[in-house]
Amino acid sequence: MSEPATNPAATSFPAPTISLPLGLEVLRTYSGALVCLEILFGALVWILVASSNVPVPLLQGWVMFVSVTTFFLSSAYLTLLITGLADRINTDWNFLDVFYHFMALLFYFAAFVLEAATTAANGGAYIKTMPNTTETVMCITYPRGNIFTVLDDRQYSINVAATIFAFVVTLCYGCSMVMGFKRWRM
Repeated sequence: MSEPATNPAATSFPAPTISLPLGLEVLRTYSGALVCLEILFGALVWILVASSNVPVPLLQGWVMFVSVTTFFLSSAYLTLLITGLADRINTDWNFLDVFYHFMALLFYFAAFVLEAATTAANGGAYIKTMPNTTETVMCITYPRGNIFTVLDDRQYSINVAATIFAFVVTLCYGCSMVMGFKRWRM
């Protein structure tokens, strides 16, 4: 009796498609540098929002979720590229790169808008010292929108910085998505 012939399709797998270099060489590409910037500035957004004591938890909770989640996912992605493990996982990495950066762009844009809304909602409250006394009074004007926050100067400054860094991270994810799309289409 002869052995049954093996199906070559069952014993071989197609090579994973990845057009980025693996190892430390990925850090020399624009895409690798952008992922590093996404991680760095995303961590700054996370730290700044957390240090502002989250005055509007409903809005800033989403900002915290997005910044923490994308920080860990981008770190894992960069780790897979640096260690070379991406070459051992059989998938279309170019498509996953575009898909991940597109979703991160959408989520971070929403986080940026919510953080900007939280910061802008501080438009009517301020603390004023009464003349010739040491007493302070909070003066509140009529709120301009549905959201009204009372932020001290420190919280307001931190939220402005978090808004700026959230915008920068949004731009980084957008640039990464465009570059990934060009690699995927080639």
